[in-house]
Amino acid sequence: MDAQRRVTAVLGPTNTGKTHHAIERMLAHRTGVIGLPLRLLAREVYDRIVARVGPSVVALVTGEERIVPERTQYWVCTTEAMPLEIGADFVAVDEIQLCADADRGHVFTDRLLRARGLNETLFLGSDTMRGAIAALVPHVTFLRRDRLSTLAYTGSKKISRMPPRSAIVGFSVENVYAIAELIRRQKGGCAVVMGALSPRTRNAQVALYQNGDVDYLVATDAIGMGLNLDIKHVAFSATAKFDGRRMRALYPQELAQIAGRAGRHTEDGTFGVTGEARPFDEDLVEAIESHRFAPVRKLHWRNESLEFGSAERLIRSLEEPTSNDWLTRARDADDLLALKALAAMPEVRERLTEPKRVQLLWDVCRIPDFRSSSGTEHAALLARIYEFLVGRGLGGGRIPSDWLAQAVKRIDRTEGDIDALSRRLAYIRTWTYVTQRKNWVQDESHWREETRAVEDRLSDALHAALTQRFVDRRTSVLLRRLKQKEALVAEVNDKGEVTVEGEFAGRLEGFRFRQDASATGDAARTLAQAALQALKPEFHLRADRFYNAPDTELDFTEQGGLMWGSNAVGKLVKGAEPAKPAVEAFVDEEAGPEVAEKVRRRLQHFIDRKVAAQFDPLLAMGRDEALTGLARGFAFRLTEAMGVLPRDAVATEVKELDQEARGALRKHGVRFGQFTIFLPALLKPAPTRLRLVLWSLWNGLQEFPESPPPGLVTIPNVAEVPKQHYTLAGYHPAGARAIRIDMLERLADILRQKDSRAGFEATPDMLSITGMTLDQFADLMAGLGYKGEKAERVKVKAAEAPKAPEISEEAAAAIAAGVPIPEEVSILAPEPAPEPEAAPEMESFYTFTWAPKPRPRPERGGDRGPRPERKEGDRPRGDRPRREAQGERPQGDRPKHDRPKGDRPDRKGGKPPREERQKSFEARPPRAEKPIDPDNPFAALLALKGKV
Repeated sequence: MDAQRRVTAVLGPTNTGKTHHAIERMLAHRTGVIGLPLRLLAREVYDRIVARVGPSVVALVTGEERIVPERTQYWVCTTEAMPLEIGADFVAVDEIQLCADADRGHVFTDRLLRARGLNETLFLGSDTMRGAIAALVPHVTFLRRDRLSTLAYTGSKKISRMPPRSAIVGFSVENVYAIAELIRRQKGGCAVVMGALSPRTRNAQVALYQNGDVDYLVATDAIGMGLNLDIKHVAFSATAKFDGRRMRALYPQELAQIAGRAGRHTEDGTFGVTGEARPFDEDLVEAIESHRFAPVRKLHWRNESLEFGSAERLIRSLEEPTSNDWLTRARDADDLLALKALAAMPEVRERLTEPKRVQLLWDVCRIPDFRSSSGTEHAALLARIYEFLVGRGLGGGRIPSDWLAQAVKRIDRTEGDIDALSRRLAYIRTWTYVTQRKNWVQDESHWREETRAVEDRLSDALHAALTQRFVDRRTSVLLRRLKQKEALVAEVNDKGEVTVEGEFAGRLEGFRFRQDASATGDAARTLAQAALQALKPEFHLRADRFYNAPDTELDFTEQGGLMWGSNAVGKLVKGAEPAKPAVEAFVDEEAGPEVAEKVRRRLQHFIDRKVAAQFDPLLAMGRDEALTGLARGFAFRLTEAMGVLPRDAVATEVKELDQEARGALRKHGVRFGQFTIFLPALLKPAPTRLRLVLWSLWNGLQEFPESPPPGLVTIPNVAEVPKQHYTLAGYHPAGARAIRIDMLERLADILRQKDSRAGFEATPDMLSITGMTLDQFADLMAGLGYKGEKAERVKVKAAEAPKAPEISEEAAAAIAAGVPIPEEVSILAPEPAPEPEAAPEMESFYTFTWAPKPRPRPERGGDRGPRPERKEGDRPRGDRPRREAQGERPQGDRPKHDRPKGDRPDRKGGKPPREERQKSFEARPPRAEKPIDPDNPFAALLALKGKV
């Protein structure tokens, strides 16, 4: 019988095909079990066997995953989950050298001592286990396998000089993430593999590397356990790790296990160090390259014969020592520590009434602490689970579905960063493990599927987060294509998004390529090089399209930019004349001089036509050869000012113009206003906007004044803004606000008909023109040179229409009943008692009088020369409305000389004080009203005078 149970130890370094040999041997038997150190490796082997024999006869059993078909023949398991009592023909245990591991060694030692196949048993691992296996396993046969390729040390390399198809190894999450971020910036991205990843996430990350999407892999020592990857170079970023209790240096055989991942089959591999890791000494390098290490002298062991009479007896049996020289009692593992913690809890101890409950407690304590939480927190969770499972008696308790559902629901969220997703993935592994235990939950199949689905969703989200953070797909693709010297294909969609070989590279804004800001360093330069190389044909196509585009697709901004749709394609620059600006095109050098010149010509055509269209009345006036003499000179001044001139700036020229010259200018639309000389057509929003831009260009402003929104009659008068800016914008500052020039002239026409010496009130027409309240209008009038005195008076209300008499209630009832109203009944209701008189409602009003500011003294003494034009604050003149063709202004009730004079005192004695002059105006007796002639055709209108 022992002869039939062959036990073989296949020993040797990495890349010797040991795992492949075990799979072939297992499939040669009718049934078999293989134990693997990692669930990641177990999943890989499971997929390989399923591809050979189909899923109906292959089982996968790990702590968190259980796939067991009804006709199972082959079991692929983690070492802890191996079934030992099924009597399989073949049994294999991989990485048997882990018997010397301080944490899990007792599990591998137990399998070495007890796991046997009915026909064949294989132990796979390092040659350092030869002596221990020979001493503990009788009749064992050793099979030595040599490495299929050579492994060479290449020293230290910077990450920036790391060759493609390299794996950089770190021993902490923080270290792995930092290296991955650096590689993404310099090399375009990398895949990340850690032991804490789910098989689904790990496989997705490995696929990125194996498919060539990225050339670099950043991993923990998880890659050292049999993962078959296409790695040519392994670089250690550190040579020490935290083993769960302390920081320690890696043993030479551990370094060799990881370095041995370099090279695949017959391809040679290399290993070295990077970052802050110190170079290896010669002895260590020679040991790794030749795979010669000190043999294992002690295996970690824990008693497998457990006693469940009580918690104390169970703990003693777990701590039982060994007398075998090859074995040493394992240090307290997490499950034993949890058992001691729960056994000390009174609420748990009172439930330990029989051996089966003690055994159940031990099963609960073996739930791994996937969350790596504190011992107290993990023990509290185990105590709660044990309380549920004991329930009303052994076998009758289950974890409540609603409680489990709440726990799973809190975890089932796919938003968050990598750390948050990793924590949730660790949490769901706890419930995945719990649902795999028989009779622990109700509806086991439902909860196994539910927890597996949540783990898959979190795994996919974690893979996406890792890829988004550490993989720049577009740079990886472009680097590969550039190395292969392939022609790159660029596409630009309607939004201007540029894709090169399907990868987003940036945006084409007009004729300038704006690279995606997320690319930096070497990746950014590669991306720009590839994109611009592929965009050369697109630049020519776009230039042709732009040259033939209608003017409606082009526009200019208030700061002088030139736009094609939403893209800036150039800017205006100062030209030879104010109304003839030049243009500067925004075109990348890679587009070529032909494209740049075509864009520049199209922009110049656009702005020339825009100026000609908006300033047509002004340009036509400049071309009119009929204008001669002073009229032609004034036309030049108006053209130079782009159609708007303050009257006080050209007072002398206006005064010198005769009626014929003024008439010639009026034919071109020039209006001589009291405050401004302007062309009304050039006050529209479009010409105003263009005028501000051209004037700012000509005067070299860094920041151009913006035109007010169209339709506003008044805008705020900001003290810091020069008055000239308001004039160019078509407004005249007065008080706290500036009023539109054309509306100001309409107001001036109304004011000329008022008696500004005696005083007048604001009419509804005045307020309607300005769109102001009475107080705002008073401030405006003050800015125009008028003084307003505020007063109050009783508000006159419109007469109310007489109310119809009300019918009394008795009369209304008789009418409603259809009977005659009795004589004694009063038909009319009694009049209500008069309400007490309320205080009269008051209203405010202003009386405006002309109060100009004092004129400045002339600079010359003696001979004053010609009388200067009135400055701001003087009574403005402007064009008066004329009667028919005679050019006479309407006088109304205004005296011939409207400037208030006051009482003229003797000139020698000087003028009286201002207060006295104002009092003299107020004391003036009212003018006697003449009787209205009834035969006058305007008698009806004159009768209404003063009532409106």
